[in-house]
Amino acid sequence: MTIPRSPRRPRAGRATTAAAGLLATLMVAAGCSAGGAQSQAGGEPQEGGDLVFLIDSLGPTWIPNNSSISSFQGHIWGHLTDKLVYVDENGAVSPWVAESWDQNEDATQFTLHLKDGVSFSDGTPVDAEAVVANLDIWARGDVERGINPIGLFPKTYVGSQALDDLTVQVDFDAPTLGFIPTLGYHGSILIAPETLASSAEEQADLANDIGSGPFVVESWTEGDEVVLKKREDYDWAPAALDHDGPAYLDTLTYKVVAEPSVRTSAVQSGQAQVAYNPSPQELEFYGEQGFTVAAPRYLGFVNGYAINTQVAPFDDVRVRQALQVGIDRNEILSTVYTDDWLPAESFIQSNVPGATDHSDALVHDADAAAALLDEAGWVEGSDGVRTKDGQRLAFTLHPNPYLATSQAVDELVAQQLAGLGFDVDIQAYDVITFGERVTFANPSIPTYEVTRSFIDAGTVAGVLTDADNGENWFNVGQSDPTLTGLAQDVATATTTEERDPALDELQGYVLDQAYFVPLTQIAQRLYLQSPDVQGVTYNGVAYANYYTAWLAE
Repeated sequence: MTIPRSPRRPRAGRATTAAAGLLATLMVAAGCSAGGAQSQAGGEPQEGGDLVFLIDSLGPTWIPNNSSISSFQGHIWGHLTDKLVYVDENGAVSPWVAESWDQNEDATQFTLHLKDGVSFSDGTPVDAEAVVANLDIWARGDVERGINPIGLFPKTYVGSQALDDLTVQVDFDAPTLGFIPTLGYHGSILIAPETLASSAEEQADLANDIGSGPFVVESWTEGDEVVLKKREDYDWAPAALDHDGPAYLDTLTYKVVAEPSVRTSAVQSGQAQVAYNPSPQELEFYGEQGFTVAAPRYLGFVNGYAINTQVAPFDDVRVRQALQVGIDRNEILSTVYTDDWLPAESFIQSNVPGATDHSDALVHDADAAAALLDEAGWVEGSDGVRTKDGQRLAFTLHPNPYLATSQAVDELVAQQLAGLGFDVDIQAYDVITFGERVTFANPSIPTYEVTRSFIDAGTVAGVLTDADNGENWFNVGQSDPTLTGLAQDVATATTTEERDPALDELQGYVLDQAYFVPLTQIAQRLYLQSPDVQGVTYNGVAYANYYTAWLAE
């Protein structure tokens, strides 16, 4: 299969910031209601201007492999770096730094043909050798240096080689149909080989991390802000963005402001142009005031609970199934969210190519849940909590700090499950502590609240078991031959026609076994923008792209 071909940046210092006093006198915005709409006026693009983006947090490290998939840091990486392919909000793949590619019949070998003239911001070429260095680090990481592999990069990767300056051959030990789409994943960012060869400590200094994107680092202050300025010689954006040459904006500042109401107030008062993750219930109010509100869905997993099947009480499939049907998802949607959110139909988003509707398995049925718990031997006590063999039917939920609504959802779920005899505790952590304490297969973590973007459904198989170094979300290992076999069928298919039936069966089986308990489809990345901000685009993982944006007068 063939797709037709269609100067060193200044070193950043820890400077004082232009937005240092940005929020000193803000007042909290009043009013909120359900709903939300997306609007943007037209007009000719205008050069220049400085855009301030207020964000919840910036994570604990800037090591590219370890931070590029963060819901927060991914915004910055998306402007400092390029990718080999571009994936839009509908999952369509188009050329970028790879202007074309070939695939053999069994999808075990791919040949990438690179665009000529692309360079990193230090002036070195984005050539075949550079791409090989990036592919190797995405696939393998470097554990000894503290550099992680990219979690959803194909585990079947064998290696790659430069055939000439602009041609890369990539080999896999099994069919890997999702390889090309995964090159558009937000973790698959192109970094200069000099950076990749440096120590983890050096890479953790954002000033040392050299990309080929439309912006470079002007300054950054750890845990506070990152200031980017446009790269004047940039001229290789994907054709899908319909913009050539440098960015319109002069600078792009990401400023940390933890409180959502303060972020939205700053946009309302004109002291910032974008607030990330406003409350969903505020979207309609701000839309009615003339602000642009956006809640793009991304390609990936829905929001829900990955269940640790080795931890009581969820080592019993009947208890997992009771949890599955005991949650009232419609109440979650009507109480916490707005019309921009959709009910889950599977454990993957309905806009993912190959997703199928299994919503019948997710219908709320309190009577069925109670019957399952009765059958499993859990007896209701005088305080309403069920017990078995002297143990209470208890577990802890840890709200996902990457989702602003997570704690409100978990509190509602806890109320719903209390009516069935569950005793649900809620323990909330900040981003850093959550990452340290809440992990898959941790014996103290019975449920892991997760949503994750991905580009191609073939990567789903890499999280379900521990086959081929998979992430093993449910702590099943390979003890369930049906799950292992279905995951393998999805991972090794050579065409979408072959893969789609296996993917449909896999979705049904995971829900039937209640390995994953979906809550809602996710619009994780919410944006409140000044009406002056024009030309924003959103990619397949719902990141806003300000390379195409400009500020209207």
